[in-house]
Amino acid sequence: MTDLLTTATDPGTLAAIAEAASSHTDVAAILGIMVPIVAIVLGLGAVMLGMWLDFRKKREMFQMHHAERMAAIDKGIDLPPLPPGFFQNHKRPEFTPYTYLRRGLMWSLIGIGVTVALWGTGEREFWWGLVPVGVGVAYLLSYVIERNRKPAGGNDPAGGNDPQRPA
Repeated sequence: MTDLLTTATDPGTLAAIAEAASSHTDVAAILGIMVPIVAIVLGLGAVMLGMWLDFRKKREMFQMHHAERMAAIDKGIDLPPLPPGFFQNHKRPEFTPYTYLRRGLMWSLIGIGVTVALWGTGEREFWWGLVPVGVGVAYLLSYVIERNRKPAGGNDPAGGNDPQRPA
């Protein structure tokens, strides 16, 4: 038993064990496996957290409205009507042509900047910076196509007199 303790605490033996352990671990390989796993887990976790927070907000809203209705019934007061926003699907508003213009300019300028920066450093693959330029050009084409199209309702939701919007 004491022979085992002296062997385990011998500095030469500990160094040999540490050297053997370090030669069997490849940090780059471990990180190469862990990065995608962590990214997937965190991505799914963020989506699930968003869904849970949305559910909790809706549940609290319904509970609060139910408590108000029950208090109104107890006091004999007329019931307040249900808010119209309770049962509507809260979607993002439709994109205006100016959204496409902003995004197109942003993507194009970022792509031009990346292309110039990579070209200036002597990189052979500087043309990868043209990918965001292509996305920006697609957004700018969408702007050109959509700017003269009438909204689906037939009238301009902004009233047509917005000084911030170009004619």
